[in-house]
Amino acid sequence: MKKILITILGIFTLFSCSKEEEEYVHIPRDVTLKIPSNFPDIAYNLNKNPLTEDGIALGKKLFYEGRLASNGIISCGFCHEQQSAFTHHGHTISHGVDGKMGFRNTQPIQNLAFFSEFTWDGAAIHLDLQPIIPITSDVEMNETIPSIISKLSSYREYDLLFTNAFGDSEVNSERILKALSQFMLTIISGDSKYDKVIRKEGKMQFSTLENKGFTIFNNKCASCHSGSLFTDKNYRNNGIPVNPKFPEEEGRKRVSGLAEDYYKFRVPSLRNIEKSFPYMHDGRFGTLEDVLDFYTDGMVENGGKVDPLLVKTNGTLGIDLTTEGKKAIIAFLKTLTDKTFLSDERFAEY
Repeated sequence: MKKILITILGIFTLFSCSKEEEEYVHIPRDVTLKIPSNFPDIAYNLNKNPLTEDGIALGKKLFYEGRLASNGIISCGFCHEQQSAFTHHGHTISHGVDGKMGFRNTQPIQNLAFFSEFTWDGAAIHLDLQPIIPITSDVEMNETIPSIISKLSSYREYDLLFTNAFGDSEVNSERILKALSQFMLTIISGDSKYDKVIRKEGKMQFSTLENKGFTIFNNKCASCHSGSLFTDKNYRNNGIPVNPKFPEEEGRKRVSGLAEDYYKFRVPSLRNIEKSFPYMHDGRFGTLEDVLDFYTDGMVENGGKVDPLLVKTNGTLGIDLTTEGKKAIIAFLKTLTDKTFLSDERFAEY
């Protein structure tokens, strides 16, 4: 594993934590972020937000903190469940305060350290800023940052957590967002069967069907789902029919304002895809079989420009796959399931 050692000053922080105001000394502990050897360099600038055990602990506490929502219930972890690769299992689109619903499927939270843009349309261009979107959305957490600061400041438990992480007990927006980032940066999935085969760990090998699927995948799918992250990070129109339930949906165009970006969505990572259903930006497909059937027989002209990679030489849309080829691809995709990641206690709520 490559290691990025994040060094910080061993500053002694003094704080009171008893009625007698006994003075204690707290020494922040550095954290080494372990990067799988087959992964790229991270995109996040750790020099501006060094990782510490206490910063990560605070971030985890905030990630599962219902007080970040107006009703005191809807936390980040409410819609991002670990056993489902931090997606909203069982829901096609996100559900928030008072049962209100958005119009997009909850994306997985994994390997965010390697990205610089977030959400289906790239509305967030920094990990520290991304939580602001769900926190302030009236159909998600429906809260304001000043209100959150006020609430957290009133709870004694956060005095110690913020002091340990940042040197004093002040609660502010920068510290809240940086702590959340520190926790999310550690959520790295890179220990699947695929990874072990690629890294030649032990005697791990693909089965005959998995190997066949890997070959087909590389020929048919890897142009978009490329590299060890299984996404080229681009925004593409994949010919999915417009969903009449969500007429406000425009894809990337909602951010860029460009007509050519209509119904383009960020290419999702396929890691832990077996567990992150339902699929697509609106969660319309419940199985991997449904997804592959769409790519062979369901693509349409949807008012935008369908990506050229999905246009055949005869001008029709789709990817040519046989029934057996689909089975093989799915067998390969299941090798991307990281069971260690899905049960890692470091990321669990309790």
